[in-house]
Amino acid sequence: MIGMRSLIVLMCAAVSLWSQKKTIFLITDAEGVGGVCRQEQTEPKDPEMRQLLTGEIKAAVEGFLDGGVDEVLVWDGHDGSQTLSTLTIHPKAKLLMGAMGASMMMERRFSAVAYVGQHSKANIRGGIMAHSYSSLGIQNMLLNGKPVGEIDVIAAMAGHFGTPVIMLSGDQAAANEIREIVPEAEVAVVKEGIGRYTCISLSAPAARDAIREAARKSASKIGTIKPYTVKGPVTLQVEYTTRNSLPPDAELRTGAEVLDDRTIRFKGRDILEAWRLYRSR
Repeated sequence: MIGMRSLIVLMCAAVSLWSQKKTIFLITDAEGVGGVCRQEQTEPKDPEMRQLLTGEIKAAVEGFLDGGVDEVLVWDGHDGSQTLSTLTIHPKAKLLMGAMGASMMMERRFSAVAYVGQHSKANIRGGIMAHSYSSLGIQNMLLNGKPVGEIDVIAAMAGHFGTPVIMLSGDQAAANEIREIVPEAEVAVVKEGIGRYTCISLSAPAARDAIREAARKSASKIGTIKPYTVKGPVTLQVEYTTRNSLPPDAELRTGAEVLDDRTIRFKGRDILEAWRLYRSR
């Protein structure tokens, strides 16, 4: 029969092992995938894009596992999670499909966050299909007055829960963007943007090799890269496109300040509250 002291020791050991488990939250998109340079290629069921993205994800998972990571959770973050399949992702990865809440599940406090297939924020010269969350609906997004897109917002949300970003693959513009806020993050530049729909891309095998190596190297930086944090209070300002004017009752939204026909601002004590107000409908 196990004594109380022995039971406590075993329980502490189990908690210690759990806390040491290295889990990567890998967020995917399509516009930053090597070989994807035209808008029609980003359709979720486009067979070439799905093959290219899946190949890059497999390479990233292989790199993380080679670097000593225990688990990789992949979120299909492109266009309603219609792109990836459990039939084709890396057999040792797990796939998250569907929309996440305002916290982006960061309350699970992953060991680190990484991006694959990431594009840059809106209005970046040389950014391939650059946009901030919605290429058709949003003109600009500002976080505390700074133009941002998915890279900044996700990194800030992760940082709010103490989780760092360690790696990104995408075009050169996206790589520049992550290095502005997390200089130590590993990057795999798989293509260079010449124009919005014009790029110079690595071959698929070369892109996968670069991603695999960046992921492997980034795994060794877990625990050394500091989380990216945005100090509160936080303002989130969204300017919609001309065809997406604010509805008549926009002023009634909780925490909203309407600036003009297309621009609305939310203020929260931190990134989580500001983003939750924006996401509420």
